[in-house]
Amino acid sequence: MTVKSKSVSNIGAKRRSLIMSAALKAFAQDGYKGASIQKIADAAQLPKANVLYYFSSKQSLYSEVMASILDMWNSSFDDVNEHDCPAESLAKYIAEKMEVSRTNPFSSKVFAIEIINGGSNLDRSFKQQHKLWVQGRVEVIEKWIANGKLNAVDPQFLLYHIWSTTQHYADFSTQIKQLRGKAMTKQEFAEATKTVIKLILHGCGLEVPVQYQLADS
Repeated sequence: MTVKSKSVSNIGAKRRSLIMSAALKAFAQDGYKGASIQKIADAAQLPKANVLYYFSSKQSLYSEVMASILDMWNSSFDDVNEHDCPAESLAKYIAEKMEVSRTNPFSSKVFAIEIINGGSNLDRSFKQQHKLWVQGRVEVIEKWIANGKLNAVDPQFLLYHIWSTTQHYADFSTQIKQLRGKAMTKQEFAEATKTVIKLILHGCGLEVPVQYQLADS
């Protein structure tokens, strides 16, 4: 690759990143219907034509945003198998989900708005990938239960509970701020993370790994 072509490639990557970031915020604030290519372009400080150069339509851009959210949610739990420790694996997964809620709240909000409104804008690829991921994780949890490593809980309900609890800190951040009188600090997030881990793991009959234990445990 020549210096010139490399420079052009870097500019393209930077513009795509700016557009994706602006789109994520717009979709989180206004939903799919409320967000417009023009508003996204204005937020990215780029001409509308630039946005349409990199993404052929609003649906195309939205699909890219949703795919990036799924990638962001992918974690160490993706590769966990029946031979791994359930307590360590679940605790780490919960901690990662909480960290995403702290650092990338718009991602969770975009997904929440879409699902609340029926999920009609999710493309087939997203639905299939998400379903396959859940099926794979359910199989691992079922094997843990069969091997006596975990209480007999419904694997899908367990995943739903983890998602709803961890994503609450992103989706309902405004409510949390109003109730607490201020936004949560990084330290408070760390304490909340350990609390969530304790509640979920104890419900599964698991001991909390030392590194995730609350100070007064």
